[in-house]
Amino acid sequence: MANANVRVRFCPSPTGNPHVGLVRTALFNWAFARHHGGTFVFRIEDTDAARDSEESYQQLLDSLRWLGFTWDEGPDEVGGPHAPYRQSQRMDIYRDVAQKLLDGGYAYHCFCTAVELEARRDAARLAGKPSGYDGTCRNLSAERIERYRAEGRESIVRFKMPDEPITFHDLVRGELTFTPDNVPDYGIVRANGAPLYTLVNPVDDALMEITHVLRGEDLLSSTPRQIALYKALIELGVAKEIPAFGHLPYVMGEGNKKLSKRDPQASLNLYRERGFLPEGLLNYLSLLGWSFSADQDIFTIDQMVSKFDIADVNANPARFDLKKAESINADHIRLLDEKAFTAACEPWLRAPHAAWAPEDFDRAAWEAIAPYAQTRVTVLSDITANVDFLFLPEPVFDQPSWDKAMKGEPAALLTTAREKLEAADWSDPESLKNAVLVAGEEHGLKLGKAQAPVRVAVTGRTVGLPLFESLEILGREKTLARIDAALAKLAAQ
Repeated sequence: MANANVRVRFCPSPTGNPHVGLVRTALFNWAFARHHGGTFVFRIEDTDAARDSEESYQQLLDSLRWLGFTWDEGPDEVGGPHAPYRQSQRMDIYRDVAQKLLDGGYAYHCFCTAVELEARRDAARLAGKPSGYDGTCRNLSAERIERYRAEGRESIVRFKMPDEPITFHDLVRGELTFTPDNVPDYGIVRANGAPLYTLVNPVDDALMEITHVLRGEDLLSSTPRQIALYKALIELGVAKEIPAFGHLPYVMGEGNKKLSKRDPQASLNLYRERGFLPEGLLNYLSLLGWSFSADQDIFTIDQMVSKFDIADVNANPARFDLKKAESINADHIRLLDEKAFTAACEPWLRAPHAAWAPEDFDRAAWEAIAPYAQTRVTVLSDITANVDFLFLPEPVFDQPSWDKAMKGEPAALLTTAREKLEAADWSDPESLKNAVLVAGEEHGLKLGKAQAPVRVAVTGRTVGLPLFESLEILGREKTLARIDAALAKLAAQ
């Protein structure tokens, strides 16, 4: 049921190239908001100056726009009632909330040094006890605090977790309970005063009135901490309610390991550079934890939005299958109308993708061959290898293809085929096919064997677009010249 009050957010950090797992998270949030007629908030978590960069931020914006995501509130020109939407511009807000938590007794200064913390953790592990923070500074007297400060000790700010279990209903995983020994007090402000993710993320969600937090399973362990913090923020008048949480399944790569940013298959740029359609990639990513129906894997983004329900997301890890992604993308390429397909291929028909000179590109030939190419390519970058024979001055021979096709008496076959083709009707592919068929019969060859040397002579490869339609588009003069060149090559061997 539509619910216009739904408010979700996508809040990446601008570090490195966008990751397909990150895109899947954005997609599920975006589809959930659009399904309910709610609000999709785009927020930037850029408080880590050492890792964040403006270049990554701009790349992130460009990637989301390429995928077709639109946001209702966000940075730059979009804006919104809760601006700014970059955390680096909201530091005063976090400092104010941290002070309120301290003043209200929900947080405290912790003076433990790294050496002391590690020693106590080691001791806890040896004793078989939980190794989280043990609450040493939770109830320090004013005198002890003054003494620590006089010694020059620095302090972080820790949130005081309640001494009771925390239970919540996960929209994907059902009811979950975390006991106090598994969720110790945690830091929310560094010693230098910089707020941590553990504070800024829920504070922003509270102030931006986010109703549903849909995020990766790797953040599940932080949820009880955030729920406790939300309760404190509600009591302080900062938050209105605790959002509903739903934790999306891991995306797995090779060897049953979580797909990491370092995996070659993880980079969104890889798919964009190879020529995946946004529609094809999003269709595939939506299947990583969700399904449209039991018997339909191919659908449009609008169809996905119409059916998407977070309750239908599967909690089990989803495996990233490149072959499946390519297959789905190929199906989406087939669904394009002819005009959209030719336009989508344009970037790959120009340098640096194309190996031919710009002046050798023949638009009429391209538009004629495009319908045949559309049924063969898996990603748009495949187009150059399929049509380069039309625009290169001479074919680039693939040596294995040459060796495979030029067996037996290829020169005799090519000589006869040339004679038959020269006399054929070049406005009719069937006439060209019949010419090669007859040439093959004269040499005791069926069509498949007879056309292989012709294909390699003309295109340089044993596999490609329909041969006789390709010859018609290439034209009599170029086709015969290439057969002559192949004959010369054979004679020189």
